[in-house]
This record gives sequence, C-alpha cells and structure tokens, in this order.
Amino acid sequence: MRAYIFPGQGSQTVGMLRAAYLESAQVRDILDRANDVLGYELSGIMFEGPEEELRQTRNAQPAIFLHGYILYRLIERPEAAMAAGHSLGEYTALTAANALTFDDALRLVQIRAEAMQAAGAEMPGTMAAIIGMEDAAVINLCSEVAGEVGMVRAANFNTPGQVVVSGTPDAVAAVMERAKGAGARMAKQLNVSGAFHSPLMEPARARLAEALQSTPFRDAEMPVYVNISAEPLRGADELRAALLHQLTAPVLWTRTVERMHADSATEFIEVGPGNALQGMVKRIVSGATVRGIAELSDISRGEG
Repeated sequence: MRAYIFPGQGSQTVGMLRAAYLESAQVRDILDRANDVLGYELSGIMFEGPEEELRQTRNAQPAIFLHGYILYRLIERPEAAMAAGHSLGEYTALTAANALTFDDALRLVQIRAEAMQAAGAEMPGTMAAIIGMEDAAVINLCSEVAGEVGMVRAANFNTPGQVVVSGTPDAVAAVMERAKGAGARMAKQLNVSGAFHSPLMEPARARLAEALQSTPFRDAEMPVYVNISAEPLRGADELRAALLHQLTAPVLWTRTVERMHADSATEFIEVGPGNALQGMVKRIVSGATVRGIAELSDISRGEG
C-alpha cells in the first residue's frame, strides 16, 4: 500500500516552486489563488526570499503547505491508501484526504502560523535535537531540568534515537548540556521562533480553536495518521480536535510511521520540499520503498 507523508516547518527553501510556476499553468493558478486568500504575495517570498523573511513562521508554514499540496494535486494517479504529516504537514495530509478545502486549509495554516509566531514572541522559547539517546532517557532528563530550571519537554519523537526538546531557552540549554554529559551523540539547537509543541504555545490556542471551530471539516477519504496518537482517523470532529491538541502536544512520528507500516504501508512518498521525512522513515522501518516528490520533474519521471 502507498502512504503519502508531508513535511513540516524547516523544510522551506528560497526558490521553492519557482520552476513549477514558470512551467505549469495549474501551478500558477493555485499560487495566484493562494496570494488572494492570504492577502499578500507569498509566492514572491517563496521564489526570491530573502531567506530571513521566508524562515519566519508566518511565511514558512503556508509556503510549505502550498508546496506539498500543489505537487500532490498534480499527481495524476496518487493511489493513496493513507496519509500523515509531520506537525504542519498534518494540514497538508488532511487537505490531500479532502477533509478540508484548499481555501479553508490555507486560512487555517495562516492563522496557526501567525498565532504561533506571536506566542513565541510573548513566551520566548526554543528547541533542540538530542541525538543518540533513548526516548525514555530524554523524557527523564526533561523532567529533571523542568523541576530545577524551567519548562522543557520532549516535543518531537522523530526516529529511534532522535528526539527534539522544546521549552524555555535556559531549560533547553540545560537539557543539551546534560544530554552531552549523559552520552548523547549530538545536542543541537534549532533555528526556530518558539517552543513549538509545548505549553509555551498555549497563547496561540484560543485563536486556533476559534478558527478550527468555524471551519467546515468533512470525513477524510482515506485514513490520516495523526501526530498526537499515531492513530488513523477519518471523522471530521476527531480530525478537528486532533489539530487543536497537536499545537501543544508532542509529535509521535516514530509511532506514526510504525503504525502505518503495521497497517500494510509498503511505499512511503514524501511530497513537499526537502527529504527529511524520507530519512526518518528509513531509520524507523526496513524493507519499505521510500521516495520523494519535491519538484514538478519528480512527477514527470513517474515518481507519483
């Protein structure tokens, strides 16, 4: 069975979709529509940057959503059995599954991105990748530091041995230092504007909740494996609730990929910029076909 997976924030790059825009009228139509929905010319930032502008959460999230959505829609026969997305990518997965319309999904992504950027300014935080430690050891380390320094938690369980922690700057720095002392292979701070998937995103919750509640959802046409539980969901109300909970809850990506594989996914196709999810899948399961669609030419080569 074929599973489509969609990346999250951090995979953006200046020049994204520019070649596709010049080559395809359908891409031009969707991106021009997106500019209208957003109320500003995001496509120009995607094509030309500057990088600092594209990296801002309010621009990066809708840009990545658009990249994945557009390429997926251009696949003539996706033959999708299931879908999942990493953090922001869950919105792309739900749109691919027709649980959300394009306009509604893009508006939600814009609201989420703006709310998260504002929350990061109101309650400053950061994130760091801890590599080479067991999940339980990272969780215990976060609990220890939280009791002594400040709020920090395990936020992304990306692969066995790769956990991203999220919290106040002092607490994240303490976890990094202690992780290195405990034998972690690497502890690297991430270039993000806030402590995503942690209680420090709580200021964004009310605005996103209101937007989700006023947005019509449909039952998904294929199961979407959600970040908060790694469970396959189809029901409109369940999917809406999962998106809200996801804002402050950990991303259970390792369990998500394992569950999809257990449910007979034999081929994983990452759709969107970059290849981070492909590398993660290869480290989580063995024997599956893993490939990516990052450019229009990937589709024309039969990657879909």
